[in-house]
Amino acid sequence: MENIKVILRKNMRQYAMLVALIVIMILFQILTKGILLKPINVHRLILQNSYILILAIGMMFCILSGGNIDLSVGSIVALIGASSALFSITLGLPVILSIFLSLALGVLVGMWQGYWIAYVKIPSFIVTLAGMLVFRGINNLILKGETIALPSLYVTIASGSIPDFIGGKGSSLHMTTIVIGLICAIIYVVLQYRDRQNKLKYNFQVISFRGFVMQSAIMFTIINLFTIWLARANGLPYIIIILLVLILIYAFIANRTVVGRHIYAMGGNSKTAELSGVKTKKLLFMIYANMGLLAAIAGIVFSGRLNSASPIAGDGFELDAIAACFIGGASASGGIGTVPGAIIGGFIMGILNNGMSIMGINVFWQKIVKGLVLLMAVAFDVYSKSKAKSKISYKTEVGKNENVLSGN
Repeated sequence: MENIKVILRKNMRQYAMLVALIVIMILFQILTKGILLKPINVHRLILQNSYILILAIGMMFCILSGGNIDLSVGSIVALIGASSALFSITLGLPVILSIFLSLALGVLVGMWQGYWIAYVKIPSFIVTLAGMLVFRGINNLILKGETIALPSLYVTIASGSIPDFIGGKGSSLHMTTIVIGLICAIIYVVLQYRDRQNKLKYNFQVISFRGFVMQSAIMFTIINLFTIWLARANGLPYIIIILLVLILIYAFIANRTVVGRHIYAMGGNSKTAELSGVKTKKLLFMIYANMGLLAAIAGIVFSGRLNSASPIAGDGFELDAIAACFIGGASASGGIGTVPGAIIGGFIMGILNNGMSIMGINVFWQKIVKGLVLLMAVAFDVYSKSKAKSKISYKTEVGKNENVLSGN
């Protein structure tokens, strides 16, 4: 029981946001009279927020590196849509080639910004603000202010679902989705068990076996309920598969690789990390190149959702991505945050948008509510840090007094 409390205390912010997500879901489920969690609405909710979640993953790494942000991601999303139209429609290139060229363009854009930030040492706020204007301008030059329809593959990637190989067309449930959910739930439990055994092998602190069984049973149930819900709608969307792959890859990078540890170290104290041998310039350059890649993926997904390249695509996306990270537990000063936390924050924003829209709340009030939620999340972070510092300073002062009284 004690080690569960320790783990909860160490991850208080992330668990608090998860509880907040559950509370918000229950609240809007009641206020919308059961509409929010209907299978078809859950399906739409994921599709509507997929590109923000992709951007939030990349933005989390920017923030982890020392509180940096990227204000240009919305404009990059628009630029990638315009470049997709240029490659596939204007130049007549194959769709697959157009997608890969658009992804490469996103990486180049990220490298361009990373160079100015990492090596010229211009603040990220200034570089990405300039990028926001430049890339939006290039987008409008390519499209000439017009909206251009894109090939159907873009729509399939953004909104399509996998075929039902098991149930067939006559089935009321998408059986392939249910089977995939069951397999994923089993794999999750096996991997968690192996991870627990490895930690025990090296005498790391873990929760009790009873706690592990309860945690695994809860996650097993949630995964299967989620896929059953999707199976009752249109099945498993391709974009969820893309999202899961991205979450797993970037969570692994953050938690299990040297690069991930270096990013956290750089965010905690850049000077100390550099003196310890971390190549901070190269790392920051790579982080922004990666942000360009993820913004390009988000651009392809969003273009597919619109079924077109639009001059106004991506407007305000950078703010939603940044808000998702801070709401999900990232620290404004860097060095603290997780990829799952960013996803939780993104879903909180998405459910607020969706729930208030179902209730018919004015869009201006929606912005006020989202702004207040962001402010409270950051305030909670500041309060938690100040409380932790006050405890440390108190213990230090008590230790000094005890040494004086003992004559040491």
